[in-house]
Amino acid sequence: MAFAHPLERREFTGFAAVVVVATGLAIMFVGAVLPTPLYPLYQQRFGFSNVVLTLIYAVYVLGNLVALLIFGRLSDQVGRRNATLPAIGFGVISTILFLFAESTGWLFAARLVSGFATGLASGTATAWISELPASGGKSGTGRIASTANFIGLAAGPLAAGLLASFAPWPLHLPYVIYLLVLLTIGAAIIFTTETVDDPIRHIRDLSLTPRLGVPPKIRMQLVSPAITGFVVFALLGFYAALIPNLLADSLQQKSPAVSGSTVFELFAVAAVSVNLTGRLASGTAMLSGLALLPPSLWLLVAAELTHSMPLLLCATALGGVSAALGYRGSLEEANRIAPSDQRSEVVSSYLIAVYAGNSVPVIGIGLLAAITSSTTAHVSFAAIITVLASIALLVGIKAPPAEN
Repeated sequence: MAFAHPLERREFTGFAAVVVVATGLAIMFVGAVLPTPLYPLYQQRFGFSNVVLTLIYAVYVLGNLVALLIFGRLSDQVGRRNATLPAIGFGVISTILFLFAESTGWLFAARLVSGFATGLASGTATAWISELPASGGKSGTGRIASTANFIGLAAGPLAAGLLASFAPWPLHLPYVIYLLVLLTIGAAIIFTTETVDDPIRHIRDLSLTPRLGVPPKIRMQLVSPAITGFVVFALLGFYAALIPNLLADSLQQKSPAVSGSTVFELFAVAAVSVNLTGRLASGTAMLSGLALLPPSLWLLVAAELTHSMPLLLCATALGGVSAALGYRGSLEEANRIAPSDQRSEVVSSYLIAVYAGNSVPVIGIGLLAAITSSTTAHVSFAAIITVLASIALLVGIKAPPAEN
């Protein structure tokens, strides 16, 4: 089987190409969190427990890992466009599964496919942006990709929450609209310039062997970025999976619009922070994010214990700044310390820590809450993440990564 040769046509180039690819990246991340304010509605309809909810959320990461480990180098071989269009196609499949969901099993399948689609699209889009001359080089690529990521994560829950609260068909209309948006960006991607000069034409020539590894000489230097990625995404996973139930149970805020707006605040603050702190060195950004993370966690716990919405909003804003600094800084540090001939393996290893942070703590919270209580689980989560963040901070200060 051969990949189709692109037809001769007018294409988006220059800055327009950057806009299309970055918009596509943002739209793919919309799908990752579109269900967040809808989870309580699904629980009412299908009758599953909070433990099952955390598993539905976490199965998304399995899709991410398949995309990263098996298809992480696909776009290098077949071309950026030929990898992005299937990613959008899987996004369409996931959306259709959500749209017609008739049981909890449908949600598991939809989240798994969504994770694969987002994982495949994110690596491809980031590489594509970096190769477009108008992106501004490595630093510009990092800011553009991070901003697109956070904008998509902010827009998804806000749109779904507002539609679920103020429009008909709360479990269907958000996906119908998102499906139309996906098809539109897919059409635009078809007309965006390719940056891989000689893509593979036949499937038999593909290499899908996973590439993971950390050279011994940089293992200690990677500890701080890896733990930073884990703890930052633990916070993001908490908001994306559990904040609707926290709002409903502790603050008596059961509207999808409120939970969607809260998650929107987290990621919108993160998107703004990425751009306002762009000149901050990667190591400084990473350590600053680690320092801000514990206060944001304990403010969140205080908001739950005191039933205070103002405290929750303050915790969310601080968490957004921490996430932006921690993610951008740790990713750049992982890239910086990696040997040029092993960058793919090192960054993939870093991303394993990120994906683990996005899923394992959420599952742990769900299990502990089922045994004890939600409050106990959330306090334990804050304590463990504080310890890990402190370790990463100390390692980062005492053993800063050496320049290559």
